[in-house]
Amino acid sequence: MSEIAKLVLADQTYEFPIIVGTENERAIDIQQLRGQTGHITLDNGFMNTGSCESSITFINGEKGILRYRGIPLDQLADQSSFIETSYLLLNGNLPSPSQLAKITDDITSHCSIPDDMKEMIRHFPKNAHPMAILGAMTNALAGFYPEVTPSSSEDVINEATARLIAVTSTIAAHSFKHSIGEDFINPSSNLEYSENFLNMMFASSTGGYSPDPDMVKALEMLLIMHVDHEQNCSASSVRLVGSSQPSLYAAITAGIAALWGPLHGGANQAVMEMLSQIYESGKEPEAFIDMAKDKSNNFRLSGFGHRVYKNYDPRARIIKGICMDILKKESIKDPLLDIAVKLEAQVLNDDYFIKRKLYPNVDFYSGLLYKAMGVPTEMFTVLFAIGRMPGWIAQWKEMINTPGIKIGRPRQVYTGNTETNYTPMQER
Repeated sequence: MSEIAKLVLADQTYEFPIIVGTENERAIDIQQLRGQTGHITLDNGFMNTGSCESSITFINGEKGILRYRGIPLDQLADQSSFIETSYLLLNGNLPSPSQLAKITDDITSHCSIPDDMKEMIRHFPKNAHPMAILGAMTNALAGFYPEVTPSSSEDVINEATARLIAVTSTIAAHSFKHSIGEDFINPSSNLEYSENFLNMMFASSTGGYSPDPDMVKALEMLLIMHVDHEQNCSASSVRLVGSSQPSLYAAITAGIAALWGPLHGGANQAVMEMLSQIYESGKEPEAFIDMAKDKSNNFRLSGFGHRVYKNYDPRARIIKGICMDILKKESIKDPLLDIAVKLEAQVLNDDYFIKRKLYPNVDFYSGLLYKAMGVPTEMFTVLFAIGRMPGWIAQWKEMINTPGIKIGRPRQVYTGNTETNYTPMQER
């Protein structure tokens, strides 16, 4: 017999089924709550509300576990590639050699953007934020290519998927080149995905640039870290907008807009600003830890704590490892790394942060790696978006293939005026 939850209201008992996930996550199905009781739930920030059932990503925040389609993140970071991991999320299984070759070819063949889109980028102010350009250009794709909706054929959806993964990196690189007044570098069919992006970013029209293999490997790993993360703000935005059945490009644009916020994708920029502040002050990190613990001080430590993780963020652990390897090189040694290591060590041994379960998150070390690659701070969130693109599309595909899916429409508890008569102008 299935488990049920009982709710007692005014001496009347109501029963609701309990849904159990494959990892024993438990949820009370309240879809009939308002119809049966006349009540709704109120859950600010949706911290206790499940918006869907999903088989894409599993997180156990208490134990620091993150798996894509059941495969532990550390295995994918060590053995997989960004394109292979993208296939995994989009299709539910690792690809065969021929399947991997096909999706790689599909993405490579869609990397270029139309000349009119290039001209659109050139018309943005040079100081325009690259996330503004990425969002605008992604939405514009619907004007250049056939719209992709839930009723589109599988072939059309697959082509749009390859195009979105491909052109995100191209638009990002072109926006960077535009900001520094240099000519765009077109994508190369002879380079792998991450190598191609770095080449479009840092090569010049006169040549002479060759991506550092260590940096290519680091970028691949960072993209894999960011591919998906359950129903976060941006993924939920893709699903909510997508539930009204607009173009896939419009739904993805909603995800880009959500990611732009400093509480989501912009957090690694805040970490770099904090580390620079500590470095420029000449003070030891301990002084800033004391400031963070002082309730009368507005200073906050960036890069610690997470809505889901109450343990060490598994992504941060992996990123820290490769960060330590790369940034210890004499050619790119960064004093901010030493500050970050000291700061982390002191926080992890401080009862104030231990009791609050504030561990380093994915943003704490990722900015240092981006900086080592030569990526400017304002581009950090764009690189996050490049990595997250396959996850957003996977979330959209899962949503449109869910039987009985409804348009997202949260309820509210109204707290405004009761019925009030209109007052004519001459009486006000």
